[in-house]
Amino acid sequence: MKRINYFSTVQSRSFFIYLICGLIGIILVLRLFAVQVVQGNRFALMGQRQTQDVQKLYSPRGTIYDRNGKKLAFSAMVKSIYADPGMMNISPAEAAELLAGPLKEDPKKLEKILTADTRFVWIKRLLPTEDYETAENIIKSRHLTGFGFVDESQRYYPNGSLLANVLGFVGIDDKGLDGLEMSLDQDIRGAVIKQRLLTDGRGNPILQSTTAPYLAEKEKSVYLTIDESIQFFAERALDRAMSETHAEGGSVIVMNPKTGEILAMANRPTYNPNRFFHATEAQFKNRAVVDIYEPGSTFKPVIASAALSAGTYTMDTVFQDPGVVRASGHEIKNWNEESYGSVKLVDIIKYSINTGFAHIGLLTGGKILTDYAKKFGFGKATGIELPGEAEGILFNPEDMRPIDVATMSLGQGIAVTPLQMVQAYSALANGGQMVKPHIIASIKNADGSDYQNFGTQIVGHPITPEIADTVKGMLEKVVSEGGGQMARVEGYHMAGKTGTAQKLDTVHGGYLPDEHIASFCGFGPVEDPAAICLVVLDNPRGGNYYGGMVAAPVFSEVMGQIMRYMGIHTPDSKEQAPVSSEKNRYELMPVRRGKDGSVYLPSFAGWSIRDTGDWLERAGLEFMPDGTGYADSQFPAAGNSVTSGTAVKVHFSS
Repeated sequence: MKRINYFSTVQSRSFFIYLICGLIGIILVLRLFAVQVVQGNRFALMGQRQTQDVQKLYSPRGTIYDRNGKKLAFSAMVKSIYADPGMMNISPAEAAELLAGPLKEDPKKLEKILTADTRFVWIKRLLPTEDYETAENIIKSRHLTGFGFVDESQRYYPNGSLLANVLGFVGIDDKGLDGLEMSLDQDIRGAVIKQRLLTDGRGNPILQSTTAPYLAEKEKSVYLTIDESIQFFAERALDRAMSETHAEGGSVIVMNPKTGEILAMANRPTYNPNRFFHATEAQFKNRAVVDIYEPGSTFKPVIASAALSAGTYTMDTVFQDPGVVRASGHEIKNWNEESYGSVKLVDIIKYSINTGFAHIGLLTGGKILTDYAKKFGFGKATGIELPGEAEGILFNPEDMRPIDVATMSLGQGIAVTPLQMVQAYSALANGGQMVKPHIIASIKNADGSDYQNFGTQIVGHPITPEIADTVKGMLEKVVSEGGGQMARVEGYHMAGKTGTAQKLDTVHGGYLPDEHIASFCGFGPVEDPAAICLVVLDNPRGGNYYGGMVAAPVFSEVMGQIMRYMGIHTPDSKEQAPVSSEKNRYELMPVRRGKDGSVYLPSFAGWSIRDTGDWLERAGLEFMPDGTGYADSQFPAAGNSVTSGTAVKVHFSS
């Protein structure tokens, strides 16, 4: 028998084990080198993704104010709920059943959303406060995973439809989609800033990382030239006219003739921008800026100004009215088909004699008339800070036939915008100096400093001061003695001109049968004009469609209220007391404070968003509105005392 060498056997086996361990060690070292050095950046990023999350911080959209600091549009932060279907610890059907009630959604709709093959889905955007709180409590109490909330900005329009066609509206992604909201989107849109958070294995924030070290900066705010009270006067008068005349639409513009500041711009039909999704395309339209129409006789003062400036007609020229003027084989007659006999220019304007203006136009010529029309700003956009402005239509002087010259002299055959007409009348009211209309007064930074100011811009001197005063005097007689007598304002001297024109057929050309545009444009008081007011009614019904009958009374109502509101004295009195705008608003109760400076909350039930916000602002409290319409609940409740700066949640419903 051979003796077995146990010692060498142990040695060989030990060597084999050492060899294996050494190889494993070398492999581990190489692997560690690969992980730490070669692929270090990759694994570091993977670790960050697993232990860190990104939180988005949103800032509200900038506020839009009227000239007196009244809020016309503002934003508040609300919650939106989302889900990661891959992280949910319950089935889509169960989740839909739990959340359908609080979110006021169809369970089947929610289930379909939650079964999407994606890692992110919106469940519902812009939640009312109570819906968010209820949904959050369900998610927390049932320890649901895969659901989350983010802050988003929701836009509020406290005055409802007031100035809606000018302000426009904001979409669900805080993007301005119409009106000033769209044209100012780059300046006032809310910012989004990303912040990194530390999270645990389940994705929950840990330690103090949930506390944001900073907030997104507040956005710029915009102050308009609009006066909320004058806007209210204009819209109320326009609503009455729409009801009485059954017109298809209408516009009222009020402008300061010295500065070009738009004090009011009313349109009908209109809509509530808080519920813009229920409106139609026709309701969105800002007719005062985008519509073109034949101005009719409101254009005649421009023709008179051109003829006087060119020297083709004088105040002393006598026109023997034959009752008909022929041009290019066509007959032009007066509205009553009668002759006015021997008349001068003041009578031709006062009684809006068609034959007289056709005669003046033919004497002056198409080139001169067109040149002056351009000097008055017709045929090109005014450049106001609103989207979609039209340019209007003028004849090419080289192509004008005598009938074209004659019809242009009557305000027909051309097309203008309401805004162009107001701009042109500023030259008549302002001593021949024409100002550019503007609706933005200033844009301010978040700290209140000026970012941009919009002042008065002189855009031309189409006529001399002497001719402007001459035409203004004739327009005063139109109101005091002629066809514009229904535009008179008791105690004040007003000037203006009526207009009635057939409505253009924009589809087939020519005119629409039995459809008209009635208008009145004027200013006052004549001694020192403070406001121009244009009224345009689209296709008034009921048998009366003349501008002097249906548009002039609207001018009278609006201008009468403006004169009293501005405290403008009448020629027969030394002073006229201004009318407080608060008389047209909800009477707000005083702020009651405790000895320690705390504020006692009243019941806001039945209050509008605007009035609630005004009261809370005066009280030094934060306003957290929810919904639209009128207040029906609040937190803290009425009767409680709160310290300065406390946020008060108020729910509104229609």
